[in-house]
Amino acid sequence: MFGVLKQSKLFGDAFWALFGQAASALALLLGTRLLTELISPAVYGQVALLNGFVALGVAVFSYPFICAGMRMVTECETAGQRSGLHADVAGLTLQATMLAIGLLVLGGFAYGYFAEVSSVLFLLAGVLLAMTVQRELGIQLAIGERKQRLASLWQTTDSVLRPALAIALVWWWGGNPEWVLLGYILASLLSNLVWIVVKRRNTVRTPATASRSFRREVWVYALPLIPMELIFWINGLGDRYVIGYLLTAADVGLYAATYMIVNEAFNRSAMVLLRTFQPAYFQAFSAQQLQKAFSILWVWITSVAALGAFGLLLLLLTKDWVASLVLAKSYHAAVDLMPAMALGCALHALGTALAQPLLAHKRTKTLLKGRLCGAVAAAVTIPVLVSQYGLPGAAWANPVYFGIEAVVLAILAKPWQADRRAKSGTIQTLRQQPLAADA
Repeated sequence: MFGVLKQSKLFGDAFWALFGQAASALALLLGTRLLTELISPAVYGQVALLNGFVALGVAVFSYPFICAGMRMVTECETAGQRSGLHADVAGLTLQATMLAIGLLVLGGFAYGYFAEVSSVLFLLAGVLLAMTVQRELGIQLAIGERKQRLASLWQTTDSVLRPALAIALVWWWGGNPEWVLLGYILASLLSNLVWIVVKRRNTVRTPATASRSFRREVWVYALPLIPMELIFWINGLGDRYVIGYLLTAADVGLYAATYMIVNEAFNRSAMVLLRTFQPAYFQAFSAQQLQKAFSILWVWITSVAALGAFGLLLLLLTKDWVASLVLAKSYHAAVDLMPAMALGCALHALGTALAQPLLAHKRTKTLLKGRLCGAVAAAVTIPVLVSQYGLPGAAWANPVYFGIEAVVLAILAKPWQADRRAKSGTIQTLRQQPLAADA
């Protein structure tokens, strides 16, 4: 198994994925430490809620198309096909993003009319949404083409500049959420401009294949992902809105800052493995190298499980030291929430790895069923536990619904079954029988 993997590009991919995630995590942790010294938990809570709306727009309106492009680029045989796929994905993403921005701004103005909230915050959130989508489109398509160095450097630049510029504006003009959001916007704008120019200089310009359109195939792949990404957002960020409704904005700030620290550690580690193994897994699967694909998948799953267990044990021993290092003293009240959050993050990463055969087979409708089970569990457990136990209840809801989701995804995907038959899930077959994978 390992002999096959050593002959691939996996080790080079792993280096750049690790570099990108480690550098980004370090920048965000340092930025959070400084930012929490300058703004109150209530202001941090406002920024977290607005960032949640940005994440919702990216996840539901844009990321399904980006995900489809990343999956299908492994099946493009010529540079012309890749250019055509990029053009179609970018066009669909732009249309969906404009709709998301319109809904966000209109919703913000309506909310500002009835509540004492500045509508400028929602305008800034709309601009930040556009910048974030542009970043994700560039990074994810680069990952799909296994250009890990470009993706890692792009992500790292954005992660360094966002807290740096936000801290600078807050330092000069005061601890208001507007300056934090504006700092994020300027950071992503600068980072996107730099790396788009670099990408174009290093790319041989090839006209898109005129006789072929990928729009329908992208839609077929992406459509089930739209409700699934909404579910993912509810599972990942919905708890802070329940906290804001049942408790206070300051509680949202405490919870969001603490969760961000834990999630950065676990999610970044899992993302290194995802960016290392997923493109190679999809590539091997598309090339009908099924035994190699199965080997890659199980090295991935084993690594995720081992990393999650090690991280949880390490956090149990060091949580007080971690809190004192990366959070201002006014945020230390939530340190005891960390172990429950960590267990939830580990289970979420494991469920994602276990579900990969569904994506390889393009069974996105089946994947939606598993995510839906997690969303139902979250919708039940979060309000009940928050109303009964406050912030600790919100933290312990994480391992409950992510654990249920991981079990269901494993049952649906059956990653323990090595499929040795030739698959018909190519782009050409998908055009002829778009729903065959979920029949």
